[in-house]
Amino acid sequence: MNIRSTLLAAALAAAGAAQAQSATYAIEPTHTFVTFEISHFGTSTNRGRFDKKEGTVQLDRAGKSGKVDLTIDMASINTGTAPFDKHLKSADLFNTEAHPTAKFVSDKFSFNGDKVSEVAGSLTLMGKTHPVTLKATNFNCYQSPMIKREVCGGDFETTIDRSQWGVDYGLAWGFPKQVRLVIQVEAVKQ
Repeated sequence: MNIRSTLLAAALAAAGAAQAQSATYAIEPTHTFVTFEISHFGTSTNRGRFDKKEGTVQLDRAGKSGKVDLTIDMASINTGTAPFDKHLKSADLFNTEAHPTAKFVSDKFSFNGDKVSEVAGSLTLMGKTHPVTLKATNFNCYQSPMIKREVCGGDFETTIDRSQWGVDYGLAWGFPKQVRLVIQVEAVKQ
């Protein structure tokens, strides 16, 4: 084997090893929540979360890359107050009959060492798609003693301008455009 063949074989082996580090993880719904926070007339904070969601994450910690595909059932909104949930589902706000799901997709992961620090992607809500960057406040992978599989996840947050997606109910009364999203996610290696 000549030197060129040896270098080519080594490069192919290294590429294969790096690709072997990539794994697919399924979103674990009992440890994953998308929560929103919005000021209520500058007096208190309204909060709610979406209880039904599904998706996958592809993560390559060695190659410092990843992909995420998360779908949220908008009718699963839960604020703890049934009348408020009903209003949020109405055409005034999320119009869940016409737009039953929201979706976040990304293939742009940033890392700080071996930890995910940021995920930049697109949020589709109310039929409109705009860029969103989620900043990690916490990230970790661990071997679950209960299910005997690797689990990765963390806490992510961002603030969006809801009017970009056409959710502008109450703006004329002084409700803010800014909505804070807080996402806790755990996903199980498949």
